[in-house]
Amino acid sequence: YAMSVIVSRALPDVRDGLKPSQRRILVAMNDLNLTPGAQRVKCAKISGDTSGNYHPHGEAVIYPTLVRMAQDWNMRHVLIDKQGNFGSIDGDGAAAYRYTEARMAKITIDLLKDIEKETVDFQPNFDGTKKEPKVLPTRVPNLLLNGTLGIAVGMATNIPPHNLVELIDATNHLIENEDATNEDLAQIVKGPDFPTGGIIYNKEDIKHAYATGRGGVVNRGVAEIVELKNEQFQIIITEIPFRVVKEDLVKAIADRLVRAAK
Repeated sequence: YAMSVIVSRALPDVRDGLKPSQRRILVAMNDLNLTPGAQRVKCAKISGDTSGNYHPHGEAVIYPTLVRMAQDWNMRHVLIDKQGNFGSIDGDGAAAYRYTEARMAKITIDLLKDIEKETVDFQPNFDGTKKEPKVLPTRVPNLLLNGTLGIAVGMATNIPPHNLVELIDATNHLIENEDATNEDLAQIVKGPDFPTGGIIYNKEDIKHAYATGRGGVVNRGVAEIVELKNEQFQIIITEIPFRVVKEDLVKAIADRLVRAAK
């Protein structure tokens, strides 16, 4: 059971940076020819095809995964081009899948490019009626680009997102210089690049995390104090830390002000 959770549910494959549920959604969308230029279809259709053909765990499990791949505050580069209410950074939930529509984002095409040319191995789906790819033939370093968060049995992973240009430059440098060190690559990939912005402190923590595979970074929001009329001041927050729900942040500030007033 532990191995099933690790391999088939919770952790991504390092080659395409996708968990099985994410990969199967994209394969189902590819079957439907939902390219960036195609008309979007109801997410109920996408979730139903994914469940019926590749991931037999019900649309209620599949749809939240689809939604997350379309949220630009969770993904550095979204893999799904959405239409409709897909939630918000305030913590609001998405509308039901019968009301939302989607198609693949432009970058997703590079995850599936040449999949029909036997570039990757295929395996039977859960009932043996179709074939599904074991991994996508991606041209995009998606694991580092969008990062991942997965909790399995006895192990977990938490990889932050990074900048695409830096990742490509680092990849090219590694191809041309096989003996490149961590220090060399760190000159190209400066650190994580969060979709919600923020400022990262302590570069030594970043270097330690990249060298050992374990570590953490402090990500702080960005705010400025603006003077208004009548000698009043206003704090304007323009960036917040990654994975911080804005509504929770507002509540925390309000609670702090109430305690200070007492």
